[in-house]
Amino acid sequence: MRALFPAACEALRPFFEAKSQWGGQSHEHLAYRTLKEQFPQLDTQEAFIVVATAKRLFAAGKLPPLT
Repeated sequence: MRALFPAACEALRPFFEAKSQWGGQSHEHLAYRTLKEQFPQLDTQEAFIVVATAKRLFAAGKLPPLT
């Protein structure tokens, strides 16, 4: 899971960046779907961990914006 985390964060970026939010809310439900489509090897618990961690990192500004 650690090996795919950077790629997963990039795949989830559009769902958690501030400029992509709709009414101040993220598109977390779509993030799960995208993650499972792009990384089918993740089970449900692993997908939850990746999405929750990415969401916290984006909220804290710990992931650099795209240039």
